[in-house]
Amino acid sequence: MIKGFAAPLCALMLALMPVSGHAHEAQAGALTIIHPSIPAVMPGAQAAAGYFTIVNAGDSADRLTAVEVDFAAMAMLHKTETDAAGVARMLDVDAVEVPAGATVTFAPGGLHVMFMGLSAPIAEGVMLPGTLVFEHAGKVPVEFMVTTAGKAPDMSGHAMP
Repeated sequence: MIKGFAAPLCALMLALMPVSGHAHEAQAGALTIIHPSIPAVMPGAQAAAGYFTIVNAGDSADRLTAVEVDFAAMAMLHKTETDAAGVARMLDVDAVEVPAGATVTFAPGGLHVMFMGLSAPIAEGVMLPGTLVFEHAGKVPVEFMVTTAGKAPDMSGHAMP
């Protein structure tokens, strides 16, 4: 327990620490979900993309089957594929395999979550609650950090297992 003026001073220091540049994560058994994020979108936008990394340090595979949020009418798992002519398109996926001992990254131009029918502002600096649903690990609460528009998630300073 911190006594005297040290407790308020510690609380003030924590409150003033910058949050936007730091990676954050959630843990569920052998799974670690690193830096769930959404690039900010223009006011009135009806869709946004979500990104994160899943590290499976376990001996068995799992599958991400859904993402649940209150700030959008629906959240869909997507992947971007580019054909031989260089045309990119998004495709729905039912689930994403997370092999044992592997890392799966949701990033621009690849796997991502599409949030459709936004009902809350997606403004830089906001933390939006969500849940990743896995076949074996179950429901894992996360917070999506809204980052600078058009900027890839900052993973600096995070040691990957």
